[in-house]
Amino acid sequence: MDTEPHAWEDPCSQRYLIDLPPGRVGPPPPEQDAPGWVAATGAVPSGEQFLKLTVQGKGEETVVLKGLTVRMAGKRAPLAWNDYAMGYPGVGCGGGVPTRFFTVALDAARPGVVPEAGHADFPFKVSESDPEVYYIRADASAYDVRWYLELRWSSGDRSGTLTVDDHGRPFRTSGNNGRPAYEFPLGGEKWVEEGTTE
Repeated sequence: MDTEPHAWEDPCSQRYLIDLPPGRVGPPPPEQDAPGWVAATGAVPSGEQFLKLTVQGKGEETVVLKGLTVRMAGKRAPLAWNDYAMGYPGVGCGGGVPTRFFTVALDAARPGVVPEAGHADFPFKVSESDPEVYYIRADASAYDVRWYLELRWSSGDRSGTLTVDDHGRPFRTSGNNGRPAYEFPLGGEKWVEEGTTE
């Protein structure tokens, strides 16, 4: 199983809250460099977090993936940090819709993993030669949420639960309502207030 906690749904969709002024934050990274940039700045996904989860069986036996469950590790007031938009204003955005797509409403009393309209739900089957890739968009607006997922599986007479998290730590996603927002103009040299780029 491989988890990418900082995948981006499209080049402009991801935002991060950072407890630093704009003059101390480097320009937005490309998606593949996001994990290092996030670690270096102490950034927290803002408004939503987009995960990519790849699951593959070991050996020839088929594994049945029974379902994903959301587990809450903490919920408190959203972070009062600055909000930084990835991507560049005026640059085309948009991406394809992946085939296994789920959403999680982290503000809900009991968040669940829900398939996007028109997409299949669990159970799924995987094997060593037939992996599955799942995309999960988790939204938060009212809280700073620490959370993780549990993946239930069975194979023959064996079964178990795998924890899906950020390399041993819970995922963290915070609401960003009312936070100062910044964007980085293409070809620019610094962050500016969002909406001021020509």
